[in-house]
Amino acid sequence: MKIPEKAPEKKEPVAEKPAQQPEPVQENTVKTTKPLSRQGVSSGFSINSFLNKEDKEVKEETVVVRTENLPQNHFTETDLQMEWNLMLKQLQKRNSFIFNAVKAFKLVKSGEHTIKVLYPSDSAKVEFDKIAGEFFNHFKTKVHNHSIDIDYQRDFDNLKIEVVTKRKIFEKFIEKNPLLKDLDDLMKFDLT
Repeated sequence: MKIPEKAPEKKEPVAEKPAQQPEPVQENTVKTTKPLSRQGVSSGFSINSFLNKEDKEVKEETVVVRTENLPQNHFTETDLQMEWNLMLKQLQKRNSFIFNAVKAFKLVKSGEHTIKVLYPSDSAKVEFDKIAGEFFNHFKTKVHNHSIDIDYQRDFDNLKIEVVTKRKIFEKFIEKNPLLKDLDDLMKFDLT
């Protein structure tokens, strides 16, 4: 087989272009109405409006629910404690922050239609208020008693949660049985 030979390339003469003078650059100044940089986000708070603010009367609407026609069945302390413990278990899973704030609360039935809520601190009561409506509405429908009144009282004794050590437990036993003190002196128990 014969390999075909390449045809010779034809060179075209390159015409030299005469040196052109650069065109004069015209500077166009364009003025914009909007700033070129990104504008900052305003906070929505105006000092002038705050200083010139007029005090407006806020009308609070209170909804009066007539409990005359609603059921007023009897409920026991056990019903209350069972529902409260159930609510605490649900809170422990759902919102541990509120659970830790309200786990020290004590709910006590103080009358036929009254529940006394003993709370350790005002900050804990604020957290309790977030769940109080849900709890008491559920409880009222569960026991069929819609005329329950809630009485809030601050429990100063419940404020301090005491850490009970083995030594403190043993000292309480010594108060009941003084012979344990002699036994402790003789045996030198390690109650650390």
